[in-house]
Amino acid sequence: MVLVLAMAAALWGLGALMRAPARQRWGLIAGLLALVLLGQVLLPAGHPVRQATGGSAAAWFGLAAVVALVLAYRAALGALRKRAVQPVAAVPKASFSPAELERYSRHILLREIGGPGQKALKSARVLVIGAGGLGSPLLLYLAAAGVGTIGVIDDDVVDLSNLQRQVIHADDRVGMPKVFSAQQAVAALNPHVALRPYHRRLTDETAAGLFGDHDLVIDGSDNFDTRYLANRVAVALQKPLLVGAITQWEGQITLIDPARGGPCYRCIFPERPAPGLVPTCAEAGVAAPLPGVIGAMMAMEAVKHITGAGEGLRGRLLLYDGLFANMRIISVARRNGCPVCGIGH
Repeated sequence: MVLVLAMAAALWGLGALMRAPARQRWGLIAGLLALVLLGQVLLPAGHPVRQATGGSAAAWFGLAAVVALVLAYRAALGALRKRAVQPVAAVPKASFSPAELERYSRHILLREIGGPGQKALKSARVLVIGAGGLGSPLLLYLAAAGVGTIGVIDDDVVDLSNLQRQVIHADDRVGMPKVFSAQQAVAALNPHVALRPYHRRLTDETAAGLFGDHDLVIDGSDNFDTRYLANRVAVALQKPLLVGAITQWEGQITLIDPARGGPCYRCIFPERPAPGLVPTCAEAGVAAPLPGVIGAMMAMEAVKHITGAGEGLRGRLLLYDGLFANMRIISVARRNGCPVCGIGH
């Protein structure tokens, strides 16, 4: 038995070293226990493996029974606590008016979303950084999908040159702060959601408070300073961060979530590109539909993340090339020594 316990401790330590979630580590130990039990049952008496693992199955079955009882007790206690702490306000918050049921009926018909998923969307609080090219389709589709509370932060105003691609704004709102222009558009699209405008620049002083008030942060900014700042704060607060970027004909999306095993933005892009290597849209131009393509895909990933549908982009980087109609996904991993989330930083 001592040998098996030593092996279990080694598996746990190896999993901790690799930053594997506790659930996966317990799964490895459970698999080890299952192998021991099979060996005790299937192998003949006196077999070296049986002798090395205790010689008798009785003790292991007893241990397995105790562990099963403890897990069952913890699961029941967790369910009771969840019911006990559920606020009374949660019931009307997740309820839908007849107009909302009709509005979201196509979502509710989807097996992967259904009623529970739509309730999750209504209860969700999502912060969008930027109300420009990526923020425009993002905000419109998040509102159309029924995300209950949407925050948007941007310090810019609507310019005539924005209207080639930033479809949430309109000609008669040139000169208006983008967050208030977006608020008007969202209110006209879906009166059942609340958009909270923050007409300011994202800074170290304001980011923590804003991120803490939301369940998911989506970065649609156009510069590395903001992306690195958002990454730092999101990792510190263990908030999932969906990041998108575009230039000319190309775009990319990934989900930053180190708290659940994924890499952070600095793991993927440890150093900012040299000046001029990744020009902004104002410097190099951008195809008008590109922000719509990438922004809509970001909204799709946000809906999937909130509802738990499908497979997301944690640990994966989606690359899109509009000029040659090509899209691919590459795997990305946490980097040892990353100054934000890496081991040993």
